Amino acid sequence: MLRNREWAGWLLSSLLLTFAAASCGYVWISPAAGLLTLATGLALSALTLFFTHRRYRSIQELSHDLRSIRAGCYTLDIRDHREGELSILQSEIYKLTLMLSEQAELLRRDKAYLADSLSDISHQLKTPLTSMLVMVDLLGDPKLQEDNRRTFLRSIRNQLERIEWLVTALLKLSKIDAGAVRFKREPCRVQAVLDKASAPLLLPMEVKEQTLTIEGNPEAMFIGDHNWTVEALLNVLKNATEHSGAGGRIEVSFDENPLYTEILISDNGNGIDPVDLPHVFERFYKGKSSSADSVGIGLAMARSILHHQQADLSVKSELGQGTTFTVRFHKPM
Repeated sequence: MLRNREWAGWLLSSLLLTFAAASCGYVWISPAAGLLTLATGLALSALTLFFTHRRYRSIQELSHDLRSIRAGCYTLDIRDHREGELSILQSEIYKLTLMLSEQAELLRRDKAYLADSLSDISHQLKTPLTSMLVMVDLLGDPKLQEDNRRTFLRSIRNQLERIEWLVTALLKLSKIDAGAVRFKREPCRVQAVLDKASAPLLLPMEVKEQTLTIEGNPEAMFIGDHNWTVEALLNVLKNATEHSGAGGRIEVSFDENPLYTEILISDNGNGIDPVDLPHVFERFYKGKSSSADSVGIGLAMARSILHHQQADLSVKSELGQGTTFTVRFHKPM
């Protein structure tokens, strides 16, 4: 405490003033007045010294707590419910400690998520790359039959298309997560969005002899981003075609009411296992009924796109009864 020059200067000035006043009282008034003045001044200085020492001790304890917090100990409760500027300071530091604790936990989760994502991505890329390396080695064999050569080339092309789709989807998801995508808020006609989303799937569905029916109110509208909504619904429809099998049936219905615009996408596939149902929107999650070519990112991207447009995507499914995805665009309040 005495190392503080301001405090030491104040104490010295106070003592000098006390002795000066006591001397004047002793000389000009009476010895008793001088002694009383001296005793009063020394008592006031002693009280000031006592309370200042207590304040410095509280500040020292607070400094020790701050060093503990800096070392990563965020469990300290340094709140003081008494009145006073030190109590207010302790409360503010406690709030800052809670904020640092939350940020540290979020950082830990982000690191774990990044590690898991890198592991999943490397796994998704490793399988097709290994397969293509084997086929490239086989293509170098001059004795390889022409039919096998064409088969290998077609397989390599399919694997490259799969990798291209994965990389494109990951880039889109990264842009959305980073907040780099600005979703438009404009009126969109549901029928036009569904027609554009289903167009790339018509030929593959024809090959698999699947049927697609789209019915609903032709005047139904919602507020959102036309192109990004097409991307989201395309992934949901693609998932329905993959799980319907040959000769499957996909039914899409939509309507609008004063509260929201709703789109239902149903298929007559084998349904989703109850164990897998809570995880269908998780990235890279592959359920028991997933196809071998499934990456497990389409539904996650669809939900992320819709979520950033204040829309909901949910699923209901029963084994052997098919699956229904529900999209709801809520009306602005």
